[in-house]
Amino acid sequence: MVAKKMLARKEGGEIAQGKIPGILFDRVTFDQLSEDFLRDYRINQKKSLNKARKSVDHLKKVFELFHVPEITTPKINIYIEKRINAGAANATINRELAALKRMLNFGAKQTPPLVDRVPNIPMLKENNIRKGFFEHDEYLALRDYLPGYLKGFVTFAYKSGWRVSEIINLKWSNVDLKQGIVWLESGMTKNMEGRTIYLDEELKAVFLDQWSSQKKTNKIMPYVFPSSRGKGKIIDFRKSWKKACKDASIPNRIFHDFRRTAIRNMVRSGIPERVAMMISGHKTRSVFERYNIVNETDLISAAKRHEVYLKNLSRAQFGHNRYLLKQKRV
Repeated sequence: MVAKKMLARKEGGEIAQGKIPGILFDRVTFDQLSEDFLRDYRINQKKSLNKARKSVDHLKKVFELFHVPEITTPKINIYIEKRINAGAANATINRELAALKRMLNFGAKQTPPLVDRVPNIPMLKENNIRKGFFEHDEYLALRDYLPGYLKGFVTFAYKSGWRVSEIINLKWSNVDLKQGIVWLESGMTKNMEGRTIYLDEELKAVFLDQWSSQKKTNKIMPYVFPSSRGKGKIIDFRKSWKKACKDASIPNRIFHDFRRTAIRNMVRSGIPERVAMMISGHKTRSVFERYNIVNETDLISAAKRHEVYLKNLSRAQFGHNRYLLKQKRV
């Protein structure tokens, strides 16, 4: 009886303060939050659903039986330590922590709210610099060793910076050969935004060749870059990729390195960063900057430019001093 009165007073006080009684939050579990979190991904058809599921699976190993008030910063730190000891990379752990924070925030925004407060969730430091990229001679060597059906495929990747899934799923219905335009509609990209690029002369030739080769066989496929058998889109080319990398003596390369390389090359060529981001499909500048890589060649070039600049300053100063000296003599 005493406990009931105390509970009634507590609830009455919280209601008077405009709060929902805490007993409701005590009943909300991590499983409920995680399911609402994944449902939101499914409803909005987010392409990162599988990654979100993986994050939830790891979080469940610690928080599965927890109620909302039990998810505290000290408990989160214990989770972080366990993941570090398990050998997980900082970036992976951060993605999982971000998922936890998102589900808590999502619960707090519900009507009625399922979460009364979101604890501080510390994030780990990451080395965000992506080091994999192709020098031009490496790209040419790799392309030479790839089978014919992949040559145009990697040429487009090297120049456009598009994601591998975007190129694999590119259809002729999204190509205008006369105008030399290729586009992706909203919903076809990772960030769900459409994109259009204009083909240069080399890429125009690539697309015309793809069209002509399909037309000769009387089999115009929906996909611009069909599989080796020409019966559908490219599914898996890892074996051919590994062999070509080995034959070209450029090990430890992945297809995504073309994306980094394209961005770097566009910026080096003088294309404004905003335009380069529109071509490659980067929505946030932070991710784009991770791909704008500086290598040894860039550093050497910077040193030479700096040297020339300082020499020009010295010459200008020398000329100015001579001018002042002449003025004094006069």
